[in-house]
Amino acid sequence: MAALNDLINQVQDKALRERLMQEAARLTKQKKFGLVFEEHIPECTPLYGIEIKCGSTVAKKAGAINDMYRVTKINGGDAVCLHLASGESVTIALSDLVPVAKFGEPIYPTLQPIDKVENAPDSDLWHTLIEADNYHALQLLEYLYPQKVDCIYIDPPYNTGARDWKYNNDYVDSSDSYRHSKWLSMMEKRLKIARRLLNPAKSVMIITIDEKEYHHLACLLEEMFPEARIQMISTMINPAVVAREGGFGRSGEYIFYLFFGSAAPVRTKLDREWVSSKGRTHTGNIRWDLLKRSGTGATRKDSPGGFYPIYIDVETGRIEKIGDPLPEGISEATQIDGLYCLLPIRDDGSEGRWQWATNTLIEGIKEGRVKVGGNKERGFTVYRLAKAEYEKVKNGEFEIIGHGINNEILVADIDTESVMAVPGDIWKIASHDSTQYGSRLLGNIFGNKRFTFPKSIYAVKDCIRFVTANKPNALIVDFFAGSGTTLHAVNLLNAEDGGHRRCIMVTNNEVSADEAKSLTEQGFQPGDPEWEKLGIARYVTWPRTVCSIEGHDINGVPLKGDYLANDADGNPISMSQGFKANCEYFKLGFLDKDDVALGRQFKEILPLLWLKAGAVGKRPELHGETPDMLILPENKLAILVSESSFMAFAEQLDAHPEIDTVFIVTDSEKAYREMISGISAKHTYQLYRSYLDNFRINARR
Repeated sequence: MAALNDLINQVQDKALRERLMQEAARLTKQKKFGLVFEEHIPECTPLYGIEIKCGSTVAKKAGAINDMYRVTKINGGDAVCLHLASGESVTIALSDLVPVAKFGEPIYPTLQPIDKVENAPDSDLWHTLIEADNYHALQLLEYLYPQKVDCIYIDPPYNTGARDWKYNNDYVDSSDSYRHSKWLSMMEKRLKIARRLLNPAKSVMIITIDEKEYHHLACLLEEMFPEARIQMISTMINPAVVAREGGFGRSGEYIFYLFFGSAAPVRTKLDREWVSSKGRTHTGNIRWDLLKRSGTGATRKDSPGGFYPIYIDVETGRIEKIGDPLPEGISEATQIDGLYCLLPIRDDGSEGRWQWATNTLIEGIKEGRVKVGGNKERGFTVYRLAKAEYEKVKNGEFEIIGHGINNEILVADIDTESVMAVPGDIWKIASHDSTQYGSRLLGNIFGNKRFTFPKSIYAVKDCIRFVTANKPNALIVDFFAGSGTTLHAVNLLNAEDGGHRRCIMVTNNEVSADEAKSLTEQGFQPGDPEWEKLGIARYVTWPRTVCSIEGHDINGVPLKGDYLANDADGNPISMSQGFKANCEYFKLGFLDKDDVALGRQFKEILPLLWLKAGAVGKRPELHGETPDMLILPENKLAILVSESSFMAFAEQLDAHPEIDTVFIVTDSEKAYREMISGISAKHTYQLYRSYLDNFRINARR
């Protein structure tokens, strides 16, 4: 390294010399072990719909998004632009340009309402769809819900080489030698923000992937989330198997679960296909295990205190006496008339041991955790109820209908077709078939193929169910929303168990490669209405959301059939009934920070404040002049716009104790502290400081 530094010092160009020194220093810090990948040119995002001004950074709509210009002058419909790479000055029609946000630049977002669906006017539950590049949407979500998200479920692009994703607005195909590192760069930037959304005390991140990137993703997750407990699930999504030339057919993919804090899979009611009964001592709703130990550590020598006699009444099967452990070298116990003397002798005739010591067995009998099977002719067997199974009984998962001859718990075995359990890590479930319950389900809504490879709604529902079954008010985020399966699945899960889970989806509005080619040939460009209406958000995600909630296809015809699910009363859930749910559709826009600071963008920021307060009730809308205050008990939200109205504001808050989120507009930190000292609201924020500081700081990370 010293020799390299000497050579660099010989470079005459000072700027070049300093840059080479910086790169050399970066190389010395590279990891010797772990996942190493290229840090690519920062991503850029086109900001369609944003006004171009002098000083704006722009790109040609038909060119590379990272080939950028700075606008120096505007003459009517033309812009005089400085090419940032060459320094050349050129004149370009404004209609051919689009503003660009570079990675790392501060952005000041707003949400522009596009549409909404309201199928539960009496419910205060509102889901959200945000049309945006997901990196900037994540920056917004960090302001709205820092450490408040319970579950993130994402199905990112699989990087198959089949033009399934873009980097800097260009498709990444299989011939790109940097496609793996581009994919990792893209994922790392988003996961860094995503981790700041998750509740560190108890939350879960779920990521689906296939064989193209699962090994890279595993290394990235281990490196980025050392505090998480990570497990990979193997799951079958296509029982028909897709043939692969020169290889085995593809029928499955992988799901990474990252558990943070105390989060863990929840024992839920599962059909028998989830849990095999093979190898179980006793099938049914409750499991009894042998008291005699098997497997490793099962000999008398491993635990001499576990070799003792159990005396059983030969007529009733009742345990009458428990003997003391036999001394070393003694293999036979004293016989008692009328009682069967049972020792832990193994199947091969060798001396084994009981799993419990004598005092534990006595206590287990008192608790109803010991039962006896068999008879005097074929012999007796003693069973125990392990701690985990006993906890199920104590938690009320099973109804105790009585006690047996040895005080053993008897439970109602009312449903032998299902079992309460946590599944294993290999899922082969019929309802997870992506063709039958993904593609065909979408076909019923659209009548044509608008989206390739959608997930089975039941596969997504199960993924989320296992970690939110005991959290009916969970906040769930999907920032690779695609066709919108996640929100559809959350609504179905809520319909099943009466939950109130809220879902936020983020997707861009890109058109497919074939559609882009056709539109370009017709003379259309990104940003044109003809182009935008065929983008995924407007052509697939939102129509699916509306149709699934209202229970009809895109032509208004009621959907046929039932979901593979019952409601809380055990009734089939009809597709035509839709869901008692509401959803707002927004497009991410950007504001001028100076206008925000001066209070000129209150109307534009109001949707953000509603979301930050929990999106409770119908979104408030502002018509006309900005009032001195907004008291919104139906949204559990209040906003003080004018400091001079604080006394009246405080009185209104006292009259509405249900309001738990308060925003106060003031430039003075001291005044803000004084005002909130007399407010009992759970959450208070200073505007516009909290908003501006968040995005200024976020850009530096």
